[in-house]
Amino acid sequence: MRKKKIVIALGHEALGTTLPEQKTATLKTAKAVADLIEADYQVVISHSNGPQVGMIHTAMAEFCKNHPEYTATPMSVCSAMSQGYIGYDLQNAIRTELLGRGIYKTVSTILTQVCVDPYDEAFYHPTKLIGRLMSAEEAEAEEKKGNHVVQTEGGYRRIVAAPKPMDIVEIDAIRTLCEADQIVIACGGGGIPVLAQANKLKGASAVIEKDLAAGKLAELLDADMFVILTGEDKVCLNFNTAEEKPLSEIRVSQAKAYIEEGQFEEGTILPKIQAAVDFIGDSAVKTALITRLDKTREAMEGTTGTVIRK
Repeated sequence: MRKKKIVIALGHEALGTTLPEQKTATLKTAKAVADLIEADYQVVISHSNGPQVGMIHTAMAEFCKNHPEYTATPMSVCSAMSQGYIGYDLQNAIRTELLGRGIYKTVSTILTQVCVDPYDEAFYHPTKLIGRLMSAEEAEAEEKKGNHVVQTEGGYRRIVAAPKPMDIVEIDAIRTLCEADQIVIACGGGGIPVLAQANKLKGASAVIEKDLAAGKLAELLDADMFVILTGEDKVCLNFNTAEEKPLSEIRVSQAKAYIEEGQFEEGTILPKIQAAVDFIGDSAVKTALITRLDKTREAMEGTTGTVIRK
């Protein structure tokens, strides 16, 4: 009998912010992932990288500032670095947890490139803040390089586009490992955004919304379920108000209506709902689940979390 295939999107709570926090957080995350593997699900994992890629970008920018003989590090390279070191901690924590339960499986991280459309409207309206605070002089220098900056509290920061994911370059490798019943970590932080130019792939100065990339991964792998782990037990209407209403189940049509009403905050829960809706599409059998990391087992048993279905 074919195993049910699950793609898991890990949020900030699963990884922490600093290096020591990440080490500790991945140990807890590994237990939740191992529970699903022990329950005989086929698991593919994606994850966020916001604080980590920000730290890397800031560090590399400072290095270049102090050592001008070195070339500045492109955003795509910073994304690749974050995938590598987050994957390193995650795969080792999951491997250790599985071995402790007597489960012998390879856990692999794939540095994943995600194709974006060079004509995506997002490139004309960059919104994602990255990197350190800059002075007015530094911001002017960035603009002369062709980068976008915006004034924020205390100074200026770079902003980059957040285009939609169109395709995943390494999908065949991910699929092969998955079909061999191995554990795969892929599309970390939304993947490395690239533009296809004939036979070449060129890194784009952008970030991809990690939930949308994870949803694209679930779609291309033909997963049965897309699990998004976040900071709340359930999706709520009128969040953080006196009229807050937790939702145990949402139909795709309802989710679309709630999006139109502006129920979901942009940059937090909205991309999660959108990713779930895109993944399910017109399928009557695919489902998405949104819940908190430490409630994963209960949510899979149907006692908490928000299920989205056609």
